[in-house]
Amino acid sequence: MFKELEKMSKVTDPIADYLTRVRNAIMAKHRVVDIPSSGIKKEITRLLKEKGYILNYKFEEEVGYQGNIKIALKYNPETKTSAIKAMERISKPGLRQYCDSTNIPRVLNGLGIAIISTSKGVITDKEARELNIGGEVLCFVY
Repeated sequence: MFKELEKMSKVTDPIADYLTRVRNAIMAKHRVVDIPSSGIKKEITRLLKEKGYILNYKFEEEVGYQGNIKIALKYNPETKTSAIKAMERISKPGLRQYCDSTNIPRVLNGLGIAIISTSKGVITDKEARELNIGGEVLCFVY
């Protein structure tokens, strides 16, 4: 029944839904979280793995019509705290936030990452500075 409701519900901001599902899984101390798949969500997941915020991920294309992303969350073995402290949505459907190559935001003075959608794909703030390009600031992760 829940699968049917999930297919019927229309999410107006899929990136915010993605971030909320990950935040809720961290608060509940889950090891794995399932998220409906899309191209931009796959790129955000790839960046989170590349930067060490998640343990691993797997794209399941056969589940449902759009696929599924399984994300293994990363926790400290001793303190049981998550590698992700916070995830903030910056650019929203009602108010898009763009930055040019000279005004790329820094997250916690370089300790976190800003995920930016550019003409070169979805990249981090550091990569955008190196490529000297701007774009839409999707979210901050730290």
